[in-house]
Amino acid sequence: MPYLFDYVEHELATFDQKPFCPVDAAVLSQACMIDGAGVVPEPSAMPALIDRALTLLAPDARGTTFASLMRSELFDGMFTGLVPDDIRRLLMALAASPRFRDLRLCGYRSVFDEASHTQFAATTFTWRNAFSFVGFRGTDVSATGWRENFDMTYRDEVPAQKLAREYLEHMAPRLPGDLHVGGHSKGGNLALCAALTCSAGARGRISRVWCLDAPGFRAGRFMAEDFARLGLRADAGDEDSAANAGTLRGGDAMRATDAPTASAGTLRTCKIERIMPQDSLVGMLLDCPVPARVVRSNAQGIMQHSVFTWEIADDGDDFAEAERLGDGSQALHDVLAEWLAGMDDERCEQVVDALFAALGASGARDARDVFLGGKPFPQLVSDAARNLDEASRDVLGTALGELAAIAARRVGRDLAAAIFGE
Repeated sequence: MPYLFDYVEHELATFDQKPFCPVDAAVLSQACMIDGAGVVPEPSAMPALIDRALTLLAPDARGTTFASLMRSELFDGMFTGLVPDDIRRLLMALAASPRFRDLRLCGYRSVFDEASHTQFAATTFTWRNAFSFVGFRGTDVSATGWRENFDMTYRDEVPAQKLAREYLEHMAPRLPGDLHVGGHSKGGNLALCAALTCSAGARGRISRVWCLDAPGFRAGRFMAEDFARLGLRADAGDEDSAANAGTLRGGDAMRATDAPTASAGTLRTCKIERIMPQDSLVGMLLDCPVPARVVRSNAQGIMQHSVFTWEIADDGDDFAEAERLGDGSQALHDVLAEWLAGMDDERCEQVVDALFAALGASGARDARDVFLGGKPFPQLVSDAARNLDEASRDVLGTALGELAAIAARRVGRDLAAAIFGE
């Protein structure tokens, strides 16, 4: 079966010969993990009208190429994320690919600040005057990046989401052709949040928002009317779709469990494309009402999160769809949703503070040690909590006990004990 590297290394058609497709969105979302600082031009400071005119007149003269990144003296330090070696291989393949090598990269922006828990980066890719892809980076391996993700559980807007909206507002009027906005993991969350909160003018430019195994938002953050601006509605003429949509009504909060899989009715005019693997973990975190297309992966557990493991359909234009989302993925969402619903914002922040204090005490150097270290995440935290001060230990211990009890009731005591320890 073909996978992402097969596509990049063997697809010969240019974008003039074969239109932009879901696999292209996945490729560029991973290219956002390349650190383009010092090589990819920063967002232009010129007035938008002048910038757009120059781009239209000479689309191949602006920005840089993947080959330029390959030649940079900064090459060895360009790769981040849980699979940096895959990102390195991807850049080499992109620089040689007849499909991708002539894309222009521009508008690179990166912000990292430990004090405010901010980890943000974005890159824009353009193909002549035909289309542009505004891509947002997913989470890197730093504690800062992961802390910002957890802050989404009790804050309506984290710094990276605000920066994503500002970036989209700045870039949208400057870019040619159809405008795609997307990302993988946290990058997909930033893309959707930016599209939901930007001005009507910027939103009107968007052709498609790509959310690839991306977490959602805290319950109640967005309402039906927010998603309706991007075309997500229950189709009154489609009984199954209307039933699945659940709370798709103006003024109501919307939840992932209302519409976990895609249906023709709800997606008929929707600009949002949400894709996740069959045993998704990250994509089932928090709430998102957008129906998801479920695809096959050749990996297990958290490694299904990597789009490099997603199977591509025989026609090469899309991913191979799975029959349904795994029971464990839905159970994870339900357990965490009930757990978070039992905490107010103040207590949730206290739990997150204690959690990251425990991770700091665990000796984990970065996210790779936490998620790929061999020990289940809750058990790692529980063991490390023994080294915290009494107040933090009590906060975290109580919260983990509540989470384990919910899991035991929903998925069974044996499975809960395997995850959380005795």
